Amino acid sequence: MTDTTTATADEAGFISPVAMEDDPAELFAGDTGALDADVRRVLVRLLQRRFLVADRNRAQWRTLLENQQVIESRLHDLFVHLVVDHVRGVAYKRQVRSAELDVPVLLRDEPYSRAETLVLVHLRTVFQRERGAGETSVRVDVEEIEATALTYFDPDDTNVATHQREIRAAVARLAKDGIIDEESEGRFRVTALVEVVLSNERLAELRDWLRERAEGRAGVVGTPSDETGDDETEEAAR
Repeated sequence: MTDTTTATADEAGFISPVAMEDDPAELFAGDTGALDADVRRVLVRLLQRRFLVADRNRAQWRTLLENQQVIESRLHDLFVHLVVDHVRGVAYKRQVRSAELDVPVLLRDEPYSRAETLVLVHLRTVFQRERGAGETSVRVDVEEIEATALTYFDPDDTNVATHQREIRAAVARLAKDGIIDEESEGRFRVTALVEVVLSNERLAELRDWLRERAEGRAGVVGTPSDETGDDETEEAAR
């Protein structure tokens, strides 16, 4: 006679087998991953790009929200935080840093260049002013961006063409990151991402820094991030 009590107790220590038809299908040969293909794509995008923007990637944003806990868990395994800003509709990653724990750094620091920072200061200033005036959409022209950014360079520097190319390249980079959206040739809408990259406090610091340069107390404009670092801004901008 079989001891059913013993058999039941023994079986309780094991995970119930999963029927073959319920087992997740491999996505490629030797695949041992547990996430669906769409969830994996969102995870990869978060690792590859600085931001995941809801307005630009509605399907991936929905997948992120539906699977936020498991995606956060996978990133935590890599010592990376996931930041989801539901108000602005943006998600980005942030390197975990700890004085008590030896944390290998996965995310590379990619600070904005001098020209990119100057353009950001102008975009953030315009965004703050227009939103304060009650405007729901903020738009700028590339000529306006260029003219303002050029005023931050040394007026005695005759290499204007080089600076113009730097500024145009900066505009293209920020458009790629989603901070501005080109609605028509040379006409851009400034997105709420600019608030994520430059907080009010950071904007004030950079304005003061640029004002000092304009008054001639410290010479030619260099790279603002060299002197006024901001961990939160740099991490959000990776």
